[in-house]
Amino acid sequence: MIDIGVNLTNTRFDKDLSAVITRAKAKNINALLVTGTNIFASKQAIELCQHYPDYLYSTAGIHPHDADHAETNFQQQLADLAENSCVKAIGECGLDFNRNFSSAVNQKNVFTQQVALAEQLQLPLFLHQRDAFEPWFEILKPYIARIPAMVSHCFTGNQKELQQCIDADMYIGITGWLCDERRGQELRDIVPFIPLDRLMIETDAPYLTPRNIRPKPKSSRNEPSYLPYIVTVLAELMGYSEQEIIKQTTLNSERVFNLSTRNA
Repeated sequence: MIDIGVNLTNTRFDKDLSAVITRAKAKNINALLVTGTNIFASKQAIELCQHYPDYLYSTAGIHPHDADHAETNFQQQLADLAENSCVKAIGECGLDFNRNFSSAVNQKNVFTQQVALAEQLQLPLFLHQRDAFEPWFEILKPYIARIPAMVSHCFTGNQKELQQCIDADMYIGITGWLCDERRGQELRDIVPFIPLDRLMIETDAPYLTPRNIRPKPKSSRNEPSYLPYIVTVLAELMGYSEQEIIKQTTLNSERVFNLSTRNA
């Protein structure tokens, strides 16, 4: 298994990161992609990768929440970071009109520049979108055939949006949101429409802890070792075996992010 979205630079992992990684390996998780959400966090992600080579990989990007704080030369800063061999995608980037922590104008500008950078560097895009699907898709549309791959991280949209993403050859990242029948029922209803060769799995740790963990963990913090709980629910809803999902999502992630994992 490969967890394509882990926020390991979050302070909630400061005290026991090595134990978190040990538990992930014990659950047959072969690689983790550490999410970069701004310049500083992207640098931190790269540093973590250097401590765990051939197991941790990263993205480099500016999350829409951080768009207001992006420096004028952020595109060059990201390009410099992307020269590190552990950086496998540009992002997390996109639009978020739900929280609006940054202005819509700045979000669009920072996102557009990162999409152009992904084309320039020929790297995949690791994408965020919340309550902004139409403007988000409009920015991406001219680049669909010009960027190696686009990954819709933590997909929580509706069936029409899902189909648009699939028609654009995007990959769909599924998190523990799927394991919450209270908030995630719409997603549970539409995951069977995701082609297996477009599916990826991610915890988005420390967020979105799967609700199907038994016994319930004492801490609310999510971690990569909980990834199998997402696979279990996907298998139930999609009609594939857990092993089929593990095998294909691993192949998808290896191909898109140019990873080479052992015992996958």
